[in-house]
Amino acid sequence: MSGLGSYLIFFLIQALIYAVVCLGLNLQWGYTGLFNIGVCGFFLVGAYSFAILCGPSYANHLGGLHLPFLLGLIGAAAAAALSAWIVGIPTLRLHEDYLAIVTIGIGAIFQLIALNAAWLTGGAEGATSIPRLLPGLHLSVLGRNVLMLGFMILATAIIYIALEAMVRSPWGRVLKAIREDEVAAASLGKNPFAFRLQSFVIGSAIMGLGGALYASFVGYISPEDFLPILTFQIWTMLIVGGSGNNKGAILGALLMWAVWTVSGSFAQYILPADLQVKGGAAQIILIGLVLMLMLIFRPRGLIGEEAVISHGARVEGPGKR
Repeated sequence: MSGLGSYLIFFLIQALIYAVVCLGLNLQWGYTGLFNIGVCGFFLVGAYSFAILCGPSYANHLGGLHLPFLLGLIGAAAAAALSAWIVGIPTLRLHEDYLAIVTIGIGAIFQLIALNAAWLTGGAEGATSIPRLLPGLHLSVLGRNVLMLGFMILATAIIYIALEAMVRSPWGRVLKAIREDEVAAASLGKNPFAFRLQSFVIGSAIMGLGGALYASFVGYISPEDFLPILTFQIWTMLIVGGSGNNKGAILGALLMWAVWTVSGSFAQYILPADLQVKGGAAQIILIGLVLMLMLIFRPRGLIGEEAVISHGARVEGPGKR
């Protein structure tokens, strides 16, 4: 296979990993209105949990359980869900900006724990030799990437179908009601806090699953992989694609990861060697510009949220936000 084909496979795997994380954020923000700015924290929990559960025995930090790949994914999602439940009980009574401020702090706390709790995570040295899918198979790098791409397509499809069933169920309609008017939902006998907590835990579990898939794919993680810029990327993907629409979350992840990677390669190509270190800043500026233009000219994103009309037919329509 040509170099371009190999790179395309590599690109699609990464984009689909971020699409999984976007789906989790979309459940929280797009359907429930939870302003979670701590995405990188739950992504981190899933990644390190997978490394501990499935990785080899490490000399200086926890690991060596050697669990199978699928059990590692389940354990990583469960660890992220537990973290979200612990965090959500005292924080989800907050709303909008206050919740955003708290979740920013939560993401920073998780990153600092990963950096300083060397006995648990390896500290700044990170975790290495994280196993990939079906490590017993003796495949080339390309073969492993093709295998991982097939698994990512399947995993993304399963999560998408499950979330579509959830948000179109009575439970999902309650989430939208809480997002639009929490007082009105409570007047109908619903417990907004309980539903907000459920959405927060499930969405964070999906983010943790994305972190586990990332750790398995790259084989090495460190605290530097989970800086706040990751949260900014995920939010941009969701806003560009269209919050409140799971297809939009996937589309936004694919498009914005393409913008990010192409702009990085272009910056390296056009900038002289002594200025290439600033290419990352140029990428962030470009992503910020795309986000600003989308919010001005198409605030609903490329694929707007569906609005229910008579007899169950659906059309695209803006939500309250």
